Amino acid sequence: MLDKKVVELLNQQVNKEFYSAYLYLDFSNYYYDQGLDGFGNWYKIQAQEERDHALLFIQYLQNNGERVELEAIDKPGVALTSAKAVLAEGLKHEQYVTSLIHTIYDAAYSVKDFRTMQFLDWFVKEQGEEETNAEGLVKKFELFGDDPKSLYMLDSELGARVYSAPSLVL
Repeated sequence: MLDKKVVELLNQQVNKEFYSAYLYLDFSNYYYDQGLDGFGNWYKIQAQEERDHALLFIQYLQNNGERVELEAIDKPGVALTSAKAVLAEGLKHEQYVTSLIHTIYDAAYSVKDFRTMQFLDWFVKEQGEEETNAEGLVKKFELFGDDPKSLYMLDSELGARVYSAPSLVL
């Protein structure tokens, strides 16, 4: 049986991951509306990843005999003012999600819940990769975004991304 506070945080994370999927779908729609289909594709795949992260948290809770409590998912409230600003919001959001994972890890650590800590190890690594990718996009846009030919090439690069389901074994 998992600690009550850890279960509460894991359930909250389910909701946060689904919110992240909504947020990234909103970003995707913005880019498609701007004619940047590669950027739209990149964030659509990000949304799929976030949805799968939520499902992993659900499965973990279920595997440990805990009740999953789904909450309403808030409408994304980020102002999408420019292609560059959306990328900056993406990085900011990934940093926020990292802080949430660290909070759960800290709660599990405080009660010596090594099983949950081991489960979260994958997410700690994943968040490092997510932040690196988001920061890389911001930097690439700063370098190439003002040049139409370079922006076209970057958009094409992002359009080539394909979805790959997470390989976490529960």
